Amino acid sequence: MMTMTMKELVEDARRRVTAISPADAAGAAEKGDLVLDVREPAELDSDGRVPGALHVPRGILETRADATAATAVPELTGLCGQGRVHVLCASGGRAALAADTLRSMGYDATLIEGGLAAWKANGLPVEG
Repeated sequence: MMTMTMKELVEDARRRVTAISPADAAGAAEKGDLVLDVREPAELDSDGRVPGALHVPRGILETRADATAATAVPELTGLCGQGRVHVLCASGGRAALAADTLRSMGYDATLIEGGLAAWKANGLPVEG
């Protein structure tokens, strides 16, 4: 059985997902796309939140993105096959894994390149 490191898993996922710049993701969100933040709650408190983003930690994403699950989040599941989801984390690794998972579940999902660090570096709004 082949094993992979976290770095290799992220690189593998990145080969299957499209990356979008933070500025393009922010513009798309203004037109109705969803920004999905997969950081942990403590990160939101310490580093801030992207206004209007939906927060679903990476560790529970599948349970919230599956429309058949009791824990599904309609704001997310309603976009499966219907809209685009731009995924954000701190620097891009977890977001790549999450976007790849969503893609496998039927979503049109992209990775916000550089994560929150790049979002802030581009002067985009952050609350808190």
